[in-house]
Amino acid sequence: MAVNTPDHRGRQAPSPLEGERIRPLSRGQIEDRHKELGDLYAQTSGGDPQAWNLERELFLRRLTVEVQRPGFALLVAEREGVVLTGCAYGFPVTAHGPWWRGLDGYLPRDLLGIAASGRLFAVSGLLVDSLVRTQNPGRDWNLARRLQRRLLTDRAAGLAGHPAVFGVTLVDRGDTATLGALRSWGWRSVWADARDAPLTAPCRALVVGP
Repeated sequence: MAVNTPDHRGRQAPSPLEGERIRPLSRGQIEDRHKELGDLYAQTSGGDPQAWNLERELFLRRLTVEVQRPGFALLVAEREGVVLTGCAYGFPVTAHGPWWRGLDGYLPRDLLGIAASGRLFAVSGLLVDSLVRTQNPGRDWNLARRLQRRLLTDRAAGLAGHPAVFGVTLVDRGDTATLGALRSWGWRSVWADARDAPLTAPCRALVVGP
């Protein structure tokens, strides 16, 4: 199905993301495409090209650890079936075991409570071109919005009754560019109950969903 957006004369013009297909990768496929995923991270990080090799290596090390988490899921966006243009990944936050990055110190108790039903999903990575951050971030066909929405709907599809799922992530307080991008894609800030909040919180918690 083609998704359209009005051009400057009011007519319906094709979305620039019309040809991109989103699909999940299995763990084996992730391993097979490690190089491409690393290249995508380097290309979308926006950093100094001279530092890309180090950043790429650190990203792949983190991904190798996260892919082992129960329920881990990774989606890629592809153009013409081969060229990677985006990626999003994460895993369900469970009610038992260690919390992801101290998440329990950042979220209100009523939100933490839904983890027991499997409805809390940590989105730990979202890789898109810089243009996706700045051009039409509020449109439903924006690639970042499509990726995050598909992660949550795929998770919901695997739960009994297909309940709505919340996405959650942590962002460094000083990373204003990422905070701004996430908010433009529908994420909103949340705060832990006063007595549970860390005294010096280095991150902000954001959620997306119902």
